[in-house]
Amino acid sequence: MKKNLLLSLLFLTFLGISSQAQEALFRAQQIISPEIHEDNTVTFRLLAPDAKSVQVTGDFLPTVKIDSPMGQVDGPGKADLTKNDKGVWEYKSQVLGPELYNYSFIIDGFTTTDPNNPFLIRDVASVTNIFIIGGGHADLYKTNDIPHGTVARRWYDSPGLGMDRRITIYTPPGYESSTEKYPVLYLLHGAGGDEEAWISLGRTAQIMDNLIAEGKAKPMIVVMPNANVIQDAAPGEGSLGYYKPQFMVPKTMDGTYEANFMDIIKFVESNYRVKADKANRAIAGLSMGGYHTMHISRYYPNTFDYVGLYSAAIMPREDATGKVYSDIDGTLKTQMENGYKLYWIAIGKTDFLYKANTEYREKLDGMGMKYEYIESEGGHTWRNWRVYLSDFAPKLFQ
Repeated sequence: MKKNLLLSLLFLTFLGISSQAQEALFRAQQIISPEIHEDNTVTFRLLAPDAKSVQVTGDFLPTVKIDSPMGQVDGPGKADLTKNDKGVWEYKSQVLGPELYNYSFIIDGFTTTDPNNPFLIRDVASVTNIFIIGGGHADLYKTNDIPHGTVARRWYDSPGLGMDRRITIYTPPGYESSTEKYPVLYLLHGAGGDEEAWISLGRTAQIMDNLIAEGKAKPMIVVMPNANVIQDAAPGEGSLGYYKPQFMVPKTMDGTYEANFMDIIKFVESNYRVKADKANRAIAGLSMGGYHTMHISRYYPNTFDYVGLYSAAIMPREDATGKVYSDIDGTLKTQMENGYKLYWIAIGKTDFLYKANTEYREKLDGMGMKYEYIESEGGHTWRNWRVYLSDFAPKLFQ
């Protein structure tokens, strides 16, 4: 009798837990957010019956000027959601063009992610939701039904920095099953980024897979290092454990990274089947990574045949006194005289670094140093940098 009573109690308890779990599950499933409509408008929804106000903020909205560590830059606008009689807040966007977008909700002044959208990316210390409107260049950001490359997180020894360091490496489709040697693109992140930035925010693997499948880019290895020389890996991935990422950590732009960059090249060329010569090496980077690209490529002036500066910071700061920054004009002249296949500069018209890039191009013009220049709409954003990679990669190793 006692046994039957115990089983009955356990069964009733299970029913209660199951009922609650199913109620929570089905309640969540009743809300679709974001919902992308056939006309490429998007509806955002949030169940928050007790909230007094809900807004959505994201790069699909008109930009506004915001203060940042870099001064005033373009930032995402905001839009108000309206609440229905069921406590669900909604906002429907205008028709959106092809792009990978990010967004967050602001509930009574508190910024948070969309609980109905599990797809997230981290940019420095901010986490936002993402969605894709397909078509045009945004189709390169999708995972399509094509052959795929491999993304590996490796650890390499850096004698110059005195530590093992984590690095992200993309190998093209078929690498593992072939004996072929491949060219290499070294792709550098901006301030606040790390070895995760280009692969997550930049959609590097998807872009390269799609360009290679379409025959628009040569199969190549893409190496994405961490430029923060005081870290062995991205926050949460290395020996320093879990801590809040910072926009600018010490020693990122003092010449240490550039001076020890050959540690990375030596690791790649010792561990991967690569064509280890100037004609088969490219280097490119965004913002701070463009700064590193400019200085690495001239400091090692006979190493890279392809150089890409995306929204690049250019000249050293006053407190940067490393040997790397001595004789900039002389090393640029040596780089020019050694010859190269492509020196590529791209920047948005409203980028806060636009003036610095204009002045740098004037310097190159005065030297007679040839380059290709692309000027796009918009500012200092991943929206531009993904396009720059999509445009730059097909020009390599042709």
